[in-house]
Amino acid sequence: TGEGVRKWDKCFDCGQMFHGAVHLALGWAMWKTYLGRPDTDYFRCQAMGALGSGIGFGARRHEEALPVLEAALALNRRYWSYN
Repeated sequence: TGEGVRKWDKCFDCGQMFHGAVHLALGWAMWKTYLGRPDTDYFRCQAMGALGSGIGFGARRHEEALPVLEAALALNRRYWSYN
């Protein structure tokens, strides 16, 4: 049922991106799945970004999504910066 992190944002059968309430629910599900992993784990960081995206775009609660997305960006810069 999907491959890697793509299963959380794209339908395996039809290829359509999830949106609305489904986008939000899957963002939360992904976050809960990878939350216990260390900050250095790629999937945990991707899950944080998916949660922020679900809150912002799925639920259209942009102000609530901002701190989550900022935290995901900070992790990306800290552990996966290629400068």
